[in-house]
Amino acid sequence: MKRLQWVVVLALPALLGVLSAPAVVVGDSRSLKSLQLTAPAEFYATRGSPMSIYFDNLVLTKTPASFRFEVECDIGETEMRRWTVTPNNDDVGEHQMTISVSSADGDPIASASTKLRVDPIDAGANREIRLLIVGDSLTHATLYPNEIARLLTRPENPQWRMLGTHKPKSADPGVAHEGYGGWTWQRFVSRYEPNPDGTHRKRSSPFVYLVDGKPRLDVERYLRKECGGQRPDMVIFMLGINDCFSAPPGDPDARIDFVLKQADILLTSFRRAAPEAELGVCLTTPPNSRETAFAANYKGRYPRWGWKQIQHRLVQRQLKHFADHPQNNVSIIPTQLNLDPIDGYPANNGVHPNAAGYQQVAASIYAWIKSRIAESK
Repeated sequence: MKRLQWVVVLALPALLGVLSAPAVVVGDSRSLKSLQLTAPAEFYATRGSPMSIYFDNLVLTKTPASFRFEVECDIGETEMRRWTVTPNNDDVGEHQMTISVSSADGDPIASASTKLRVDPIDAGANREIRLLIVGDSLTHATLYPNEIARLLTRPENPQWRMLGTHKPKSADPGVAHEGYGGWTWQRFVSRYEPNPDGTHRKRSSPFVYLVDGKPRLDVERYLRKECGGQRPDMVIFMLGINDCFSAPPGDPDARIDFVLKQADILLTSFRRAAPEAELGVCLTTPPNSRETAFAANYKGRYPRWGWKQIQHRLVQRQLKHFADHPQNNVSIIPTQLNLDPIDGYPANNGVHPNAAGYQQVAASIYAWIKSRIAESK
């Protein structure tokens, strides 16, 4: 199976040691150092379903409107804040794309290449798939799992089942997951609560059990006990915000190092328990573009620009780390590309999308699901 690589365009000396894929660089180092144009080498869409790239999510800047973005691709349209496409039958296949950034005066600054893979709408029809979603409050809200279920229920899709012990009141029929507000990679790896109170805040990780008096991560036991012995075909991980939100914005790498180690522990346990499963790691979603949303939530303690710097660096590290991951069938889900940082968020929340934003997250995951099914047939 093809493994997702990455493309990142930047000129930060501290990062040169982690670059493994060729970067396309145009412009002077000062512009590149501040902009850090970052994109995955591949993203996904499905015939009939809209897919976009929001330019603000590709660059590290407080003022994306100060730059000009141009996209060269044989399908789709470039608008002021995004490139967008709703693929048709003729678009099924792979499409090369070049994204270029210039100053307001038209001076070239940076460019990067990526590839759009469009899969047919009937990919996976007449198959059965089992999904498990692991996440934090974005998953706990259950809006995007509900939307994934709706998309998969449309004609020409596989029969689906969602595994998981968590079925909030907001969950549609058949929707389940392991998503809990405030949770992190580490908490899923090691949290054991001897005196749970029935809430998601004071409970053990669903994957951790007491063995010989000591907590132990045991995904195999979870699948046997909670899923009737059924193994997932796909496991989707939507984590990262709580892990890194309080990291130093100017130097979050030490925190990210720890987080990626915890992610590796959980992924390795899943690989052992479900060796044939596709493991998809969602890129951490971008912040609301409004500083007022962060002020409403955090009263100045965590400004938007601080989280934007951390989130952008985290995405860079996720792309590098999981592209080179030693486990087979681990891939990136580029959930940060298709989330509108303005209209995909309410005015008063810095990191939790509105209904439209959650639908965009679901569309990215759904397209990834279809691509994995199409590739494995």
